[in-house]
Amino acid sequence: MTKKQRKILVTSALPYANGPIHLGHLVEYIQTDIWVRFQKMRGHSCYYVCADDAHGTPIMLRAQQEGITPEQLIEQVSKEHQRDFAGFSVGFDNYHSTHSPENKELAEAIYLKLRDEGHIDRRVINQAYDPEKEMFLPDRFVRGECPKCGAADQPGDNCDVCGTTYDPLELKNPVSVISGATPIKKDSEHFFFKVTDFEDMLKDWMKAGHLQPAIANKLEEWFEIGLNDWDISRDKPYFGFEIPDAPGKYFYVWLDAPIGYFASFKNLCDRTGLDFDEYLAADSDAELYHFIGKDIIRFHGLFWPALLSGAGMKTPTAIFAHGFLTVNGQKMSKSRGTFIKAETYLNHLNPEYLRYYFAGKLGSGIDDIDLSLEDFQRRVNSDLVGKVVNIASRCAGFITKRFDGKLGSEIENPDLIQAIIDAGESIGQSYKDREYSRAMREIMILADQVNQYIDDRKPWVVAKQEGADAELQTICTTGLNGFRILLSYLKPVLPVMAEKAEAFLNIDPLNWDSIDQLLLDHEINKFKPLMTRVEEKAIKAMIEDSKQTMENTPQKTVSAMLEKDPIAEEISFDDFAKIDLRIAKIVKAEHVEGADKLLRLTLDIGEERNVFAGIKSAYQPEDLEGKLTVMVANLAPRKMRFGLSEGMVLAAGPGGKDLFVLHPDEGAQPGMRVK
Repeated sequence: MTKKQRKILVTSALPYANGPIHLGHLVEYIQTDIWVRFQKMRGHSCYYVCADDAHGTPIMLRAQQEGITPEQLIEQVSKEHQRDFAGFSVGFDNYHSTHSPENKELAEAIYLKLRDEGHIDRRVINQAYDPEKEMFLPDRFVRGECPKCGAADQPGDNCDVCGTTYDPLELKNPVSVISGATPIKKDSEHFFFKVTDFEDMLKDWMKAGHLQPAIANKLEEWFEIGLNDWDISRDKPYFGFEIPDAPGKYFYVWLDAPIGYFASFKNLCDRTGLDFDEYLAADSDAELYHFIGKDIIRFHGLFWPALLSGAGMKTPTAIFAHGFLTVNGQKMSKSRGTFIKAETYLNHLNPEYLRYYFAGKLGSGIDDIDLSLEDFQRRVNSDLVGKVVNIASRCAGFITKRFDGKLGSEIENPDLIQAIIDAGESIGQSYKDREYSRAMREIMILADQVNQYIDDRKPWVVAKQEGADAELQTICTTGLNGFRILLSYLKPVLPVMAEKAEAFLNIDPLNWDSIDQLLLDHEINKFKPLMTRVEEKAIKAMIEDSKQTMENTPQKTVSAMLEKDPIAEEISFDDFAKIDLRIAKIVKAEHVEGADKLLRLTLDIGEERNVFAGIKSAYQPEDLEGKLTVMVANLAPRKMRFGLSEGMVLAAGPGGKDLFVLHPDEGAQPGMRVK
C-alpha cells in the first residue's frame, strides 16, 4: 500500500529586524527545524518558510539613531539573521522580509476583502502623543508609575509588578521614552478589524483541537472577558505599508507580520513554480502549522484565524507554542554572560551540541526549558561522543585496517538490530508529536545496547586471536549497522553529523524508509572523528565573550529601553568604584543641528572635554555656561552621528523639563573628584 504524501507548510515566528538572534530565539527555530526535517525524511512535501518582521516604530527610530534608512537597517539585520540561522543548520526553504512586494500585495488584498465584507470599522480614538517628536506613541513607548500599585518606570500597557492592564495615559507622571516629554492626549481616526464578528467561528475552531490544551484554556479567558475589536492602523510617521485610500494611515505591524508567512511562501512559489492556492486556499487539503512562543499566542490564536477566515483563506491546522529559555536556572543575564548571542556561541562551540541539548529538553507542552551549562557539557559528551560516535570509532578501524574497508556479508546479532529497527515506529511518533526528549531517551537506550554488545564481544580481543577474522568482521559489521540506524533516527536533530556519517559509510542520504536496509558486503570509507567533546574552557570563553559583548555595547537603543526589566543588571562594588566622577565647569553650551534633545557641552576638568548631553528639554545653552556639573571622566569616548562624545554628564529627575545637572556647590573646583 502506497503511503500518501502530505502537503505541509510550516512557519516559525518572524524575528524582529531590530536586534541579533540569541539562544532564547533558537529554541523555536531548532524545534521547528527538527520537525520539518523529520517530515521530509518521511517523504512528505514539506516547506519551511520564515522572514524578518521589518516594520514598526522601533525600527524607524533605531534607523534614525544610526543615521541610516529603515531599508538599510533591515537589509543589514536580515543578513546577520540568515547567517546565524545557517550556522545552526536551520533549513528554511525560503527566508524573506515583511517589507516586500508580495507582503504589500497580500496585506492590501486581505484588508480590502475584509473591508468589502463589512469587517472593518473606523473610529476616532484618543491616544498618547509626543508633542516634541510630533508622533503618536505606541503603548510601550510611554513609561510612568502604575496607577494601581504605584510601581515606578512601568510600560504603558501593563504593570510588570502587579500585572494590571491600563491605557498609557492612566500612568502617573507619564513620559515619552523617545524624547522624555510629557505625552498629551490627541484624537485620531483609526481602523479596526471586527474580531467580534468571528466569535462563533473562533470558538468552534478552538474546540476542534488546533491548539494545545493549555493554550486553548488560556484563550477561553478572552471570551469570558469579552472580545474587543482590533486596532489595525497607525498614524504617520511609521515605517510600514500605507492603508489603501487612507493617506497617512499605516497597517499596524501585527497586521502585516503574520501575513508575511504567506508572502514568504508566495515568493518561493513565484521562484519555483509551486501553486500558492494549492497550499493556502480555504478548501486546500494541505496542512498549515505555526511554531511560536507562548507570549504571542493571543495574536496567533485569536486575531490570525479570524483574519484568515474573513479573507477566505486557509486557517491553521495547528499552532504549536513553546516556553522560554533560562540559563543555569535563571533568566538570561547580560552581566553574568548568559545572554548569549547566536554569533557568540558559534565562535566557540559546535552548533549541533545545542541542537541535541534542546532536543533532549523539548516536549509538546509550553513549559520553559533550562540550559544548564554543566549538564550541557556532561550530556553531550556522554550521549553523542561517549555513546553514538563511540560505536563507529570502536568498529571502523578494524574494518579499514583488516578488511580493506569492506563490511561482512552477515550480522551476528539479528535480534539486536531488529529491535533497533522496530523502535523506529515509536521514535517517529515522538518526533511527529514534538516529544523530542522522549525520542532522545529512546535513541540513547538503543545506543547503550549496541555499546553493551560491543563490550561483550570485545573486538579488540578477538582481533588478537588467530583465525578469528570472520568473527571480527561480523562483530564490527553488526556494530556499524546499529550505528547507521541510530544516525537515521538522529538526523533531524544532527544533520551535519548525519551527513558526515553518510560520507563515512559511503551511502545515499539517510531516510526513514531505508532504516531496515542493512549494509552487507559494502565498502566504507576511512573513519574521521564525527564530533569532539565539549571543553569547559570553550564554555567559559563563550561566557566571557558574552559579558564583553554587552559591556562594549554602546548607548541603549529605543528597543533596549523597552525591555521589561526596569532595573539594570547588578554590578559589583569593584565595578562601581572604577567610575571616576569629576566636577566640570561648563565652558560652552550650544545646540546641535539636527538633534532634537542634545546639547553640545565643552567641559573643563583640568582639561577640556567635548560631551553630548540629552538635556535640551530642560536647559537653554545660555543658562548653562559658567555653571558646574558632574561628569563621568573615565568613560570611553563614543563616536556619535554629531561628533565624538568624551564622557557623560550626570543627570537626575524623571525627564522632560525635570532634569537636573548643575552642581550646587559653587565653590567646587573643576577637576575635583566627587566622592
